[in-house]
Amino acid sequence: MQIDAPTQAGGHGKSDTVAVFSPGRYQVDPAKVRYSSAGLHIFDRNTGLNLLIDEIAAPSSLYSRAPRHVSIALTNRCDLACAHCFVPKSRAELPFDVVTQWLSELDANGALGVGFGGGEPTLYPRFAELCQHAARETGLSVTFTTHGHRIDQEMAARLRGSVHFIRVSMDGVNDTYESIRRRSFVALLSRLKVIRGVAQFGVNVVVNERTIAELNEVAEVAADFGAVELLLLPQAQTRTVSAVTDETLRELQRWVDGYCGPLKLCINEAHAEGFPTCDPLAAERGLRAYAHIDATGTIKPTSYHSTGIAVGEGGVLEALDLLAKVIGEDRP
Repeated sequence: MQIDAPTQAGGHGKSDTVAVFSPGRYQVDPAKVRYSSAGLHIFDRNTGLNLLIDEIAAPSSLYSRAPRHVSIALTNRCDLACAHCFVPKSRAELPFDVVTQWLSELDANGALGVGFGGGEPTLYPRFAELCQHAARETGLSVTFTTHGHRIDQEMAARLRGSVHFIRVSMDGVNDTYESIRRRSFVALLSRLKVIRGVAQFGVNVVVNERTIAELNEVAEVAADFGAVELLLLPQAQTRTVSAVTDETLRELQRWVDGYCGPLKLCINEAHAEGFPTCDPLAAERGLRAYAHIDATGTIKPTSYHSTGIAVGEGGVLEALDLLAKVIGEDRP
């Protein structure tokens, strides 16, 4: 049995949830239960508790068909123009009713969480209403990634109680941040004070030759303003910037090895090799673990992939099965 406390949903680190056995099923209320090749996974979106009972081997016929987590780019629109951004410069946007249908389908088929992104998701019409719907009508953990500058007291009041974790992008501090984001760093810090009153939050930082030297300051600021997590995102190649260099990755490894602060450190799977990561769900990989739907309604293995399948009238799972065939991945 393995227990992991706060995850992307946030939480208080409680580990006192009990699985109650009844013939043919396990049930924990209000937590969600998911069967996979990893075992029986119990997740409470309100506390962030993850409980994996890996002694239980369920038949593949009971495996949850949806990925464990799905990210959805609601819109490509953004009011920033960061050079490292890989999002297409189009005005694609997903219809509200279509997204709510997908959320219901994912929830019913074992997904544990949805992460809204973009572009900038707070520019999406009815964004707060969508989060409210997801929290009220599904059992999904609701997260989103934002630059943070649009979250004022009014938006915070509408999001409070409907979002379980927020990821805020902060590439460097002071002049470095302002040269990349073209926004005031002091203004961002004032928004962090508002955001921490909505839900637990973490900070994302794109790691490149400029930001690597400021990771200590980024981590200190994030912790001082109430963040619980630091997500390290080594820079990917775009039309305007190169991928992170090997030397910068080695510097990042040295920094991670020496970090002794309070934040939980995370890194994207594409760059996890060589880092001291812990993955209790290693048996649940690929499309069983994660998928991304972009703002055109195309489902992909990740947001960086060029290969994808349009989600049609058959829904997310039908498109997911087609995508698995295209990339040569087995699905139960």
